Amino acid sequence: MEKKLSINRNQLKYIAIIAMVIDHIGWRFFTTGTVTGQILHFIGRLTGPIMAYMLYEGYMHTRNVAKYALRLGIFALVSWVPYSLYETRKWPTLQFGVIYTLFLALLTIWMWDKANIKKGLKVLLVIVACLLSFMGDWPVMDILWPLFLFIYRDEPKRQWRSFIIIIAVEAGCMNLMAILSGQPFSNVFQLGAFMVPPLIIYLYNGESGSKKAFHKWFFYVFYPLHLLIIWALKVYVFK
Repeated sequence: MEKKLSINRNQLKYIAIIAMVIDHIGWRFFTTGTVTGQILHFIGRLTGPIMAYMLYEGYMHTRNVAKYALRLGIFALVSWVPYSLYETRKWPTLQFGVIYTLFLALLTIWMWDKANIKKGLKVLLVIVACLLSFMGDWPVMDILWPLFLFIYRDEPKRQWRSFIIIIAVEAGCMNLMAILSGQPFSNVFQLGAFMVPPLIIYLYNGESGSKKAFHKWFFYVFYPLHLLIIWALKVYVFK
């Protein structure tokens, strides 16, 4: 049965981009513990899981994984200065942004799929990728989400079960830390990631949408650009 309301891949990508901008504005201009801050970050929790899903789909559909990896690697470097300035107001730092994390995730899936090595070594390399991801945005989760989507690609129920478990573990740990630090409501926004599985399962139609190059390249250009704009506004306008 055709879905009465559905979204394609491009539309899903733009939802993630809009949520990302809202989240980044929230981090720089609003206090996290306020109602406004929590709402902005709750919406922002759409970003990482959707990007993880898009990376998984990108790996499944790309004709050239090496070229895909090269593109991510180049824009991870391009985003290094903007993300460092946005995050710390300094450069150079070991802060590379979410494209760097997605680059690691793609290499991880590629390794798991193609490397002719023992499973134990594969697991070790996944752990290494997770550790390296702490230099990026959405660490660990944006490695494990697309990896498990790939591992269970022929078992949708296990795909989403693993996806939700990762969300639950992350949200649970962050909220426990908040409780132990005496700020029990400061990480409630982490629960926003639970919106992603039903969004994709019930609304995503699996179609790509328009295949114009604009849609392919928009995120790569927009990501570092919007970070620079937010940094400049914070430093030079809203001091």
